[in-house]
Amino acid sequence: MNTFNVMPNYLTVSNNTILVRVLDTGIVYISSDGSYTTMKLINGEEYTFSFNLSAFEKIIEQQLKDHASIFIRVGRSLVINSNFIYIININKQELILADTKTSAKFILHVSKEALKVLKSLVEKSII
Repeated sequence: MNTFNVMPNYLTVSNNTILVRVLDTGIVYISSDGSYTTMKLINGEEYTFSFNLSAFEKIIEQQLKDHASIFIRVGRSLVINSNFIYIININKQELILADTKTSAKFILHVSKEALKVLKSLVEKSII
């Protein structure tokens, strides 16, 4: 019987004052506010970096390669880990990301248009 060890995928993000190395599966979402980007982890911790969301996306793509596809851009200021999608409620303009193992839940307010695109993407992936 062959067993394969899947290497964990770490993302290392740094700026002038901080370096954070975290498993990609521990990142729930990344949000931006102008030229600052905040990475929110499943354990509730968050880290803010002084660069925009596009720069953060490039870091994800460079370091995670094929595994970067778990992260989805939702609108202009949000990137989510698709593994945590729990509820997409277009009428309430809510996206709820959750981890059933830890009961962690994150409620994000997102535009209707962005949620419609995300909902369509998720529906296509399960067909």
